[in-house]
Amino acid sequence: MAFVIYIAAGFAEIAGCFAFWIWLRSGRSGLWAFPGMASLALFAFLLTRVDSDSAGRAYAAYGGVYITTSLLWMRLVEGRTPDRWEIFGAAICLGGAALILFAPRST
Repeated sequence: MAFVIYIAAGFAEIAGCFAFWIWLRSGRSGLWAFPGMASLALFAFLLTRVDSDSAGRAYAAYGGVYITTSLLWMRLVEGRTPDRWEIFGAAICLGGAALILFAPRST
């Protein structure tokens, strides 16, 4: 379930940031900030739903998923295909995220 939450959080964060990109970099209306802020609030809420004993661990693992989700956004929304190095890098990051989140720990 954590992976699904992370993917949803990733798209919420990227959508929020992209709304600001559209406003500030593409010269669109400042009204884009409102859905952007709502999307970023949803992102923050979703990260609290990840089952982890510390926020730092949940956020660290999210980093790898964010990178992968960003490349998916680039492909699906912006129409640009990630190159093999971006895909390879994302795979490495996902492996690191899984290690951070799911590694056995002694407490």
